[in-house]
Amino acid sequence: MIFRQLFEQNSCTYSYLLADEATGAAVLIDPAFETARRDQALLHELELKLQYTLETHAHADHVTSAWLLSKRIGSRIAVSAHAGVQGADRLLKEGDEIRIGRHRLVVLETPGHTNGCVTYVFDGGRMAFTGDALLIRGAGRTDFQSGDPRILYRSVHKKIFQLPPDCLLYPGHDYSGRTVTTVREERHFNPRLGGALSEDDFVGYMNNLKLPHPKQIDVAVPANLRCGAPQKEGDVPVDPDWAPLVYTYAGIWEVEPAWLEEHRKDVIVLDVRTPEEFEGPLGHIPEALRLPLDRLAEDAGSLARERPIVTVCRAGGRSAQATVLLQKAGFERVANLAGGMIRWRGLGYPTA
Repeated sequence: MIFRQLFEQNSCTYSYLLADEATGAAVLIDPAFETARRDQALLHELELKLQYTLETHAHADHVTSAWLLSKRIGSRIAVSAHAGVQGADRLLKEGDEIRIGRHRLVVLETPGHTNGCVTYVFDGGRMAFTGDALLIRGAGRTDFQSGDPRILYRSVHKKIFQLPPDCLLYPGHDYSGRTVTTVREERHFNPRLGGALSEDDFVGYMNNLKLPHPKQIDVAVPANLRCGAPQKEGDVPVDPDWAPLVYTYAGIWEVEPAWLEEHRKDVIVLDVRTPEEFEGPLGHIPEALRLPLDRLAEDAGSLARERPIVTVCRAGGRSAQATVLLQKAGFERVANLAGGMIRWRGLGYPTA
């Protein structure tokens, strides 16, 4: 199995990628709109086929990327039948299964934070993904979106706490850097739900939290009830169209050598190696402009902006950093040459 815990820093949201290594079948739990490009790059690099995006509930603090990923790579959208969501491909109920190659997720309905909260249990209880129903040493708030502390208490105690004691529990958020817990830990140490705390204790605790509403609630909830689909087409982010670029998991736009060889006259080829390397054994791309990386931030203003810039170095590392520096300097059409001069020469393209 392939498993990745992914993080969106603005809302402290966790997303979870699970895939069957043998078949490449994958699902993504609680994907965030802001990280859709990153998540798509990871799927591409690991050669995975995203079958489903799965929501634990209709979120109030971030917008899902479910619709965006469905349009870009053809994944299907699954969400609770009780969430009130329009546009999903599959509405989930208690006991439903989602197959991931040889593996499976089973749906537990765990309402209380919202009406449509579900927990996904992996392979009989090895792991479970609780969304906002159960957090690490905490629980999701119950003061909006039809939340109910009594229902949430029962969901946790009668469903999640009945999983195997060593079942790993992965939450939808954490604001203190914690990543995972277990059923046993939360039964004993959760200050809201664990130990001998009663349902009335929990209700009293939750009714007196007095938390401010999430900052994005007015935007996030309506969008998530549409699976993240925009109200206007222009609200969808558009990828650069000046070249067939690939966005890497490291957050860098890259262009392939074959495209650059055919379009050298249409771009500025910016070599960021030292003068010795530029004239050294690997040579350089004909008509490339040389500007060493250690001078780039200071001298970027001397570069023309009429044409896109493709950065080049020995193997692609320094030139990847050069794209970051150029973007900070206001250059929008920038990409890194994948593999640098080593790959360029290895493919037999001309050098000077």
